[in-house]
Amino acid sequence: MAIHHINASHLSIDKIASIIYSEQKLALSEESKAAIQKARHYLDNNEAVKSEALYGINTGFGSLYNIQISSEKLSELQRNLVLSHACGTGNEIDEVIVKLMLLLKIQSLSYGHSGISLEVVERLIYFYNHDILPVVFSQGSLGASGDLAPLAHLSLPLLGEGEVRVNGEIKTSTEVLKSHGLKALELQSKEGLALLNGTQFMSAHAVYALIQAEKLIDLGDVISAVSQEGFDCNLSPFDALVHQVRPHKGQVETARRILKLREKSPLANAPKKHVQDPYSFRCIPQVHGASKDTFDFVKKTVEVEINSVTDNPNIFVDENKIISGGNFHGQPIALPMDYLAMALAEIANISERRTYQLVSGLRELPAFLVEKPGLNSGFMIPQYTAASIVSQNKQYCTPASIDSIVSSNGQEDHVSMGANSATKLLKVVENVYTVLGIELFNASQALYFRKEKSSDAIEKLILDFRKEVPIVKDDKLMATEIKKSVYFCKQTDLKKRNLI
Repeated sequence: MAIHHINASHLSIDKIASIIYSEQKLALSEESKAAIQKARHYLDNNEAVKSEALYGINTGFGSLYNIQISSEKLSELQRNLVLSHACGTGNEIDEVIVKLMLLLKIQSLSYGHSGISLEVVERLIYFYNHDILPVVFSQGSLGASGDLAPLAHLSLPLLGEGEVRVNGEIKTSTEVLKSHGLKALELQSKEGLALLNGTQFMSAHAVYALIQAEKLIDLGDVISAVSQEGFDCNLSPFDALVHQVRPHKGQVETARRILKLREKSPLANAPKKHVQDPYSFRCIPQVHGASKDTFDFVKKTVEVEINSVTDNPNIFVDENKIISGGNFHGQPIALPMDYLAMALAEIANISERRTYQLVSGLRELPAFLVEKPGLNSGFMIPQYTAASIVSQNKQYCTPASIDSIVSSNGQEDHVSMGANSATKLLKVVENVYTVLGIELFNASQALYFRKEKSSDAIEKLILDFRKEVPIVKDDKLMATEIKKSVYFCKQTDLKKRNLI
């Protein structure tokens, strides 16, 4: 079994995808162990910690920052913090997001600026490696003082509290710890705060969304090429000369990719009766390209975040400083997550317009892509479904990051609302899969009515697609076909098919 060693090296989105989906185990590098122990030793042996008021170490939290806690109560203080902050509501978040939260929290703690003990970090690694996944809820974080409520739920099992999911079954943490021969931990000074302060709820959603977004953007290119063939579109808008004079990276890449997919297509090279195509076909490089460039920006920003220390206060042993700052604030990724949601929504927006054109009875295609329209409604209503979904995306794309509500008696007077950016981003991701699945369903049907063949790559893709989603001859239960089409989109490896 492959092992990923947590250390100070750069953790990329691609690397995380490999760790998660190849089921690698985690282990701390010797470098990280030493850094963690050094900071903990500093906290335990620093006279200032015993005599001075240091936020979160020997004081209350939030607006209670000025209430100093006696040394014999510090462990109780940390336990109380975790219990009182576990106020999550809403749906349980997906297991893969919880695993990402664990991975990213371990990464952030591994730098040795949090003052947490090695024992606590090793227990988090144990949970990760044995798929003991805390039950975490989708609502409750303001995305400012860290993701307090979600990270409290992530931390509860360390104390033998809360619930965990093991092999798909929810059990009490006490029961699972006992079955693994583990004892609940007693947190030391600062440890509860180190666990709860941080952006790992937001970051885990962002990482998952980026992994999915890369595929969605690629799918958008490939499926749009199939639709272009079905709608008998011109090749000229994808000529490299057009994009050399407006050389946005994503635009150039999109045009090159579509040209590669279509340039050897007899259908694409056949004489055209029309000089121009609608924008939803002609402007694909410009629209998809802008989403690609947005993706690159968000990926770069999120990678900075997941390779950072995001709890508070931060401990700098060599400089002999304990500094209370604001690295837990989610604004650096709240804005990009809102931006990514908009970029992905546009992939669906333009996709639905292509679907609309395909069913409109234009360019020698039958109305609603069925041989006996009237008797059959054909593909009339799948377009309605796509339209409904892209409208919902527009609502989800209202930025959460522009909002802020004062909390903690005014001490926390500006928050990012990045957790809301995160959860709605995943709703947009799922919606885009559905809209693209509907487009592919329509595009396959449109190609059925063309006499000429498409390119070998597109023909092979459609051949395999029709094994799962056959041509519609007469009206049938379309929801089933849409579901199969979406599943095909999610499962198809575009790289193995040499489509990208």
